[in-house]
Amino acid sequence: MGQVFHSGAFLQQCWSVHPLCLAVKRIADGNRLILACTACRFIHYLTLDSVDVRASTASEGAEGSSGEVATSPDAQAQLVGCLDAHAAALSLRKMDVFEDLALLRCAECRRHYALHVAAFETHQK
Repeated sequence: MGQVFHSGAFLQQCWSVHPLCLAVKRIADGNRLILACTACRFIHYLTLDSVDVRASTASEGAEGSSGEVATSPDAQAQLVGCLDAHAAALSLRKMDVFEDLALLRCAECRRHYALHVAAFETHQK
């Protein structure tokens, strides 16, 4: 069995070095998002505290510049639906380990999912 790291720094380093190799895989146990990296062979687990969703402001033009924000239970359900429908379109766009935040973007439905992370965990294969 490989090592387990309890820090968001490993995900941040993985994403900054090879962002195209990082894929969103699935949500397990209701609130645990799993990401896998093909380059470093790490599996990253994000235990979600809450999720906020916004429609892309670029696709809505000037009228949607504020972006509508969904509440956490509805937002997490939208993330699960998006992940089920087109997981390959989801990508990590931004993260902040000091604030325990990560931002996912779906290229299909053009939504942004702001993830408030309760715990980061990285498993080495």
